[in-house]
Amino acid sequence: MSLPPEKASELKQIIHQQLLKMDVHGRIREVLAETIREELVPEHQQLSTEDLIKALRQRGIIDDVMKELKFVTDVNEKERTLAPKPSTHFVDREPPVLKKTNIDPTRRYLYLQVLGGKAFLEHLQEPEPLPGQICSTFTLCLHFRNQRFRSKPVPCACEPDFQDGFLLEIHKDSLGDGSKMVDATTMLSICDPVHMVLIKTDTFGETTLVASYFLEWRSVLAAENGITNVAVELLGVGTESKVSVGVLNIRLEMYPQLNKTLSSEITSTQFTLERQKTAEKERLFLVYAKQWWREYLQIRPTHNTRLVKIFAQDENGVNRPVCSYVRPLRAGRLLDTPRQAARFVSVLGYERAPVIGGGGSKQEQWCTLLAFLCRNKGDCEDHANLLCSLLLGFGLEAFVCVGTKAKGVPHTWVMTCGSDGTITFWESLTGHRYIHRPINPDDPPLVEQPKPLYPYRTIGCIFNHQKFFGNCQPSDAVEVCVFDLHNESKWKPMSGEAIKSVCPPGATSSVPPFPPLCASTIDAAVTSNEIEVQLRILVSEHRKDLGLSTVWDDQLSYLLSPALAAYELERTTGVSAGNEEFQDAVRRAVPDGHTFKGFPIHFVHRNARRAFATCLRSPFCEEIICCRGDQVRLAVRVRVFTYPESACAVWIMFACKYRSVL
Repeated sequence: MSLPPEKASELKQIIHQQLLKMDVHGRIREVLAETIREELVPEHQQLSTEDLIKALRQRGIIDDVMKELKFVTDVNEKERTLAPKPSTHFVDREPPVLKKTNIDPTRRYLYLQVLGGKAFLEHLQEPEPLPGQICSTFTLCLHFRNQRFRSKPVPCACEPDFQDGFLLEIHKDSLGDGSKMVDATTMLSICDPVHMVLIKTDTFGETTLVASYFLEWRSVLAAENGITNVAVELLGVGTESKVSVGVLNIRLEMYPQLNKTLSSEITSTQFTLERQKTAEKERLFLVYAKQWWREYLQIRPTHNTRLVKIFAQDENGVNRPVCSYVRPLRAGRLLDTPRQAARFVSVLGYERAPVIGGGGSKQEQWCTLLAFLCRNKGDCEDHANLLCSLLLGFGLEAFVCVGTKAKGVPHTWVMTCGSDGTITFWESLTGHRYIHRPINPDDPPLVEQPKPLYPYRTIGCIFNHQKFFGNCQPSDAVEVCVFDLHNESKWKPMSGEAIKSVCPPGATSSVPPFPPLCASTIDAAVTSNEIEVQLRILVSEHRKDLGLSTVWDDQLSYLLSPALAAYELERTTGVSAGNEEFQDAVRRAVPDGHTFKGFPIHFVHRNARRAFATCLRSPFCEEIICCRGDQVRLAVRVRVFTYPESACAVWIMFACKYRSVL
């Protein structure tokens, strides 16, 4: 292959730079000197080029150079020269080429490198994964000033091989004058930490929150050459928040280098002042909260049993005011309507915080938003906090409600107050909405009262990022509750100033900032196809075990698509559409004297085998999959609907048509 002269010179330049970077010349000199000592001294013979290359190859230097030389073509140029793709949905299985980051020379950056981990003792006995073997992995997620990053997954081990670098822009989204280079003194006033969350993904794709850590990065401002190395000890979460899970080696570096570094006394004094200021605000709020609670109990002694929650523990076991878990959150162009936001929150997985031991007790753990999103699942409190934040972002007056549902089980859900006084409950785990019409207990018995459709029984308090109200009505039953929040005889408010002092946007606070939502990385069409193919194999194997043959009807499978789209539309908007066309198409596809049966089912995971096992537990679905008869034709259709944060709604429909034999 001949290259044009300018490309040849460019290639030579790249190779020359790479050789300089690896100090290949120095290594060749060492090998040459060593070879002359070993081979020439005794015999005084001539040393040929072949001898030198052989010596370099034996010491692995040539292999090292070839490994390091990666010829990266320009992505856009590659796309232009490729043959046009076929019209079918095609996904390039090539690993994505890492594009170079454009560094603005007028901005200040923090380069954070994770250079491996150690002392992850839980994985001490874990064997080395074989090539191609699926194994459990660690992934590190970072958030800093509205920027989010994710490391490459690495196999779980006692010393996990993290080798990742993240370029964090210090200027992001504030500090006004973007054209001015920020200096060390200004950076010292930026108290936002780097929030790091470590996630473990097992061989079945299930995620576990391992650690959540807030890294104080400003120590680099006092470091020589603007570079510092930190060993970060990660502690566990929940009941293990005092137990070490491992250590990460982190290197921090400023770009461009600081002209003038600060003294370590200045940085340590700043940190001490910030801690004292935050601690004092939190102490004053605690004093106020105790006083408020005493007053609340004096209204009615039975208030002691109501679910009035002022503080909640996060994943690190730190008590935070509940108002700090909610904040107006705008989803950019990722979500268009409040109802779509409710649907998104409902397809994030539900999992109660793990408890060591039995007894049915509930471990309380309200996760920070980053930990919830990275794990892609959480408890009802996490869902309610996120939904309330999104509804506030859409300009609604939203509150998180703390109370109970059937059998006195503690629960949280979301409430919105319309400008006309309409009260709507939003169930964050399902996306369902309920209009609240209170029952008046003083009405005569003959007056017809509204029948509540919601599952909620009692309500103790409601809150958002600015307000907190304790329910002080004679009964805390939701059905008789009146949501007149301006009436202090019904709802005891907390001071807005007190809440503002400990919840952003206030002054210095220990509350972590909210991360932005990320777009989905799942290709809906490809994932749908993959699950569908796996389900076809599973159905065929299952029927084969029963001694039945399997004939698939591709046309009938395709006709199921509109039904699945209609189901998702109904879940999102509450509006059903397109059912007539679907029924008409099925009638035309099923000949006279034949019977059609269909069974739709919904999942929020993408594990085909697990979904199939669930389907078989339904007698209706099992009847279709194990259908016997004359001219049996089977169909299956999978449709994956993607949402932000790689959440997805998976709809599966099994169907069959067969000749009715009486």
